[in-house]
Amino acid sequence: MNEKISKDTPLERLTPREIVAELDKYIVGQKKAKRAVAVALRNRIRRLKLEPDLREDIAPKNILMIGPTGVGKTEIARRLARLAGSPFLKVEATKYTEVGYVGRDVESMIRDLMAAGFQMVKQEMQESVTVEAEKRAEEVLLDLLLPFTGKKQKGQKPKQGPVVRPVGTFSINPDSGGSPGLIGTAIQVGIPAFFNRKTDNQGEKQDNQGNESAETPETPETEPSANNGGAETDRVQFNATREKFRAMLREGKLDNRTVELMVNQNPQFPTIEMMGANMEDLESSLSGIAGFFGGGGKKKKVVSVQRAREILKAEEAEKLVDRDRVIDEARQRVEETGIIFIDEIDKIAVKGDRGGPDVSREGVQRDILPIVEGATVNTKWGPVNTDHILFIAAGAFNVSKPSDLIPELQGRFPLRVELDSLGKDDFLRILTEPKNALTRQYIGLLSTEDVEIDFSPEAIDRLAALAAEVNSSLENIGARRLHTIMETLLEELSFEAPDISPAKIPITVDYVNEKLADIVTDQDLGRYIL
Repeated sequence: MNEKISKDTPLERLTPREIVAELDKYIVGQKKAKRAVAVALRNRIRRLKLEPDLREDIAPKNILMIGPTGVGKTEIARRLARLAGSPFLKVEATKYTEVGYVGRDVESMIRDLMAAGFQMVKQEMQESVTVEAEKRAEEVLLDLLLPFTGKKQKGQKPKQGPVVRPVGTFSINPDSGGSPGLIGTAIQVGIPAFFNRKTDNQGEKQDNQGNESAETPETPETEPSANNGGAETDRVQFNATREKFRAMLREGKLDNRTVELMVNQNPQFPTIEMMGANMEDLESSLSGIAGFFGGGGKKKKVVSVQRAREILKAEEAEKLVDRDRVIDEARQRVEETGIIFIDEIDKIAVKGDRGGPDVSREGVQRDILPIVEGATVNTKWGPVNTDHILFIAAGAFNVSKPSDLIPELQGRFPLRVELDSLGKDDFLRILTEPKNALTRQYIGLLSTEDVEIDFSPEAIDRLAALAAEVNSSLENIGARRLHTIMETLLEELSFEAPDISPAKIPITVDYVNEKLADIVTDQDLGRYIL
């Protein structure tokens, strides 16, 4: 299975320096964290080039990120997975409970990762058969719009031979001597039967009443040619009309028409929680029971031609994709390149002054331990091995410390990276440098209302200074403070944009001070708004 990963994968083209450069487009600062994840990702590429014997012994170097909220921990992991094209899952450590308690068990994170990998591979394979799926969907749609009503060609029925039926056996035992007897089978030979087998009993009744038997005369040899000629003419006319409909369909002239489809429907079950039960297995069992009693079949649905094309295209793409191949590829990709980001891991750390084990926290750590160390988890797509899945854990650790985690779990995260708090200079770069900078986002949003806003450099500098000031005086929430400040700054303009368009509004230092100065200076008001 490991040999399936080729050198054409996106991972192969990424060097550590290129990975950091790509992350710099979206995340400001945090060089240490970027270098750590870049090296971890590159090591996975190197491992796949080794011999199978050595490859299996090399375990991923899991990473523990330590830093306050809003400094980019989650964004680094998410961008890394998107960059590598790897199955990625972000989970909160606080949503899991120890085995035996009501809540999600830690193995569900592997099942969720496998589900993400399955959808990723399935979508890729469906995109590769898009052209063929569109052709098939078009043919099905034309059949719905223009069903063929011509007479079917009548061919000459095959001649039937005589009917031979066994009716019993007989034996002849000669009286004389000790010679063996003769055993034979009696048969009945009759004329060919031209009556319908289903109306056999009715034919017998008619024969008993003296009526003619329900024989079907053979079609004369001249009749098929005449019928074939008429059917051929109908077929030619039908094909010509079908091609006209095809042209109209491709031009979009039939999009507003409606057709009746038979669409698949999956049975829906309410979400329930059961102690100690594998909910995925329970769901599969319920689905199987529903299918046995006729649930989850097809239902009629009247939709527009445009919507029908989308439904039929999806159904045809589903048929063209080999599900077993998708499962194999997804499992292999999850096991070799999967990434799980466990956030808020500091919330399950047990403080040393607690005086005893905390079941709700330490128990979760003990359950996470074998998953991170390497285990086999059963999913509905088959067993998944976690030996080479990369785990990235993160936490603020402002109340607890990394040493509060149980020693075994600490040992499973050998790389520790501390992320820096963000200051004014970082906020200034966040507002201007990334491809998805907040200033660009708001410029794009208001441009849809024909309102053009222009941020002056001095205004952006003032916004960065205000964000740093509020973070220092109130709670430090990192770059998320910029979201609250920008929303407060442009709240009135966003509300009035449809009424004042078209317009061009310059965002200057005076505009920023007018909207935010009172809120920043009034600490009590700032606690509620910022």
